[in-house]
Amino acid sequence: MPSTALDTMAPLRWPALSIDRSKRGSLVDQIVGAISTMVNERQLGTGTKMPSVRQFAKCNGVSTFTVVEAYERLHQLGLLSSRRGAGFFVARSLPRAACPTLAAPSLQSEIDALAPDLYSGQSDALPVGAGWLPPEWYGDNTLLDAVRHAMKIPAGRLRGYGHPLGLPALRQHLATTLGAELFPVDPDQVLLTHGATHAFDLILRTLARPGDVVLVEDPGYSNLLSLIRHHGCVPVGIRRGEAGLDMDELARQAAVLQPKLMFVNTVLQNPLGTSLSQAQAHRLLALAEQFDFWLVEDDIYRELAAPGEASLAAMDGLRRVIRVGSFSKTLSPVLRVGSLCASRSLVPELLRVKMLAGLTTSEINERAVFEATSTRSYRRMMARLAARLDAAREESLDALRDAGLRPLAQPRGGMFVSAGWDGRAAPGRSARTIADAALKAGILLAPGEFFTQRTPEGIWFRFNVAYAADPQLLAFLRAQR
Repeated sequence: MPSTALDTMAPLRWPALSIDRSKRGSLVDQIVGAISTMVNERQLGTGTKMPSVRQFAKCNGVSTFTVVEAYERLHQLGLLSSRRGAGFFVARSLPRAACPTLAAPSLQSEIDALAPDLYSGQSDALPVGAGWLPPEWYGDNTLLDAVRHAMKIPAGRLRGYGHPLGLPALRQHLATTLGAELFPVDPDQVLLTHGATHAFDLILRTLARPGDVVLVEDPGYSNLLSLIRHHGCVPVGIRRGEAGLDMDELARQAAVLQPKLMFVNTVLQNPLGTSLSQAQAHRLLALAEQFDFWLVEDDIYRELAAPGEASLAAMDGLRRVIRVGSFSKTLSPVLRVGSLCASRSLVPELLRVKMLAGLTTSEINERAVFEATSTRSYRRMMARLAARLDAAREESLDALRDAGLRPLAQPRGGMFVSAGWDGRAAPGRSARTIADAALKAGILLAPGEFFTQRTPEGIWFRFNVAYAADPQLLAFLRAQR
């Protein structure tokens, strides 16, 4: 292989990277981001020899442990390769269209650091950006009664870990419900999980390998990006807006990148609240077939949507679609019960990975969900909840417009509205800096940077409609104009 300038470069001739130790993002993330950008902008060509760990550490004033971790991360992403006794080399460059997914890991680390406030429910701040509804919105004691019944578990069930696939009664109930409303499925094709995120993790563990490209919606579910990167895969965003997914961009990216998976919110997408049309769903399935990638349908908002919305799993029959469900939006996120529906050939491997990663799921939680969802009052509760969300959403849209914000899209239903101000962010003024100021004022916001891999077009936030018309929030937003 021809030698490069870096092969014989003395330690101090390696260009020192711009590392900001005051940022929350770790040094490893900053190094990975800088080198990823250099590779993708062709500043470092394929085959280029990287400095030794000691050279890099000395030039940039960091520890060798930091460099080793950064090189290993880049190796997992497929950007560097290692040769025994020779060091690390640039392995490949991703197409420029994929660069945004690798250019800002330090920002992703800042998002990861703040994410617990958005998920824990322990903050005293007004949870405008949170993903749960107030407990009183569910109206009656359905959940409380269900938990009481679940705690009366027979003594004999306290031995062992429970059924590997999950509580048989709940799986049968899910199969019956899905069969009546969407598509026929056997209970043995239903695998229960610790919520939707656990399901995503099992799918990535089973079907993806480090360096694989995984397509996601942009904007989309923020926690998913971190999970994909944690598995050493490369998330690539496909634009989603008022009209749905940019199918032309999807076709271009799929042809070049050969993705292994794509995660999609078909109905009431988070954070936009839009749904794919039947025509878009059909084209999405056709592209998945053409370019041979799996579709993971994040279907956790289905019960809050109007009947008749598109269902990838129903159209595909679970051939290359894996359907993920959850009860965190319709009962409570505390229960941590989700589900996977997949083909008969795929379920055994998903089950094997589930048992390796954490054995069985909680039978008590699953019994509580079964007790709650199998009652007649559950359907009535869902109807009341959907109606209350509709009213709150319209009130939120009007209130946000009055405060000077413009919706990114007109939601089809559900619990979220995304809205912001026209114009680009300026130095010292971004959605993130406004969110920091809001937190000091006792308001928890979810800035657009949490949901997109690209530089956000304007300053925007995801709002939970249960809290978006609160006077405290509106007064804060008016003061930011």
